[in-house]
Amino acid sequence: MPWHAVEVTALPDYRLRVRFNDGVTGIVDMSRLVRSPEAGVFARLADPETFARAFILHGVVTWPGGLDLAPDAMHDAIAERGEWVLR
Repeated sequence: MPWHAVEVTALPDYRLRVRFNDGVTGIVDMSRLVRSPEAGVFARLADPETFARAFILHGVVTWPGGLDLAPDAMHDAIAERGEWVLR
């Protein structure tokens, strides 16, 4: 993988600003996902304090406990549209 996430900032309403090492920067919108009855493992991110604990581990957006997001899909969506919306 030639690119990887280098910075993540938690924003209001379950959104993240993510920057990759190739300069691609955009928003990950998780607001619908974490509030959905089908959120599954992501339901624990509905707690704003937990959501805000996002960090980068080995180029991947991660939360304590090992929950993470697919970096390839994230990068592709942000590079194309500036935003990745998870539902």
